[in-house]
Amino acid sequence: MRAKLNRIKIVLFEKDILQKELAVQIGKRFSTVNAYCANRLQPNLETLDQIAQVLNISMRTLKED
Repeated sequence: MRAKLNRIKIVLFEKDILQKELAVQIGKRFSTVNAYCANRLQPNLETLDQIAQVLNISMRTLKED
């Protein structure tokens, strides 16, 4: 079984942004952002919108498989 790639993690890597930097910018704990990146937790739509704004991408891009 192949693990699903996480778009948040991929975009953070592509833009050279650390998970802890994203956490500060969206007002979440590092552990929460890390859980998003590891597919242990899914952000709600409001948080997903905040992440998209910080990363300067569309929410749709974050939801792509």
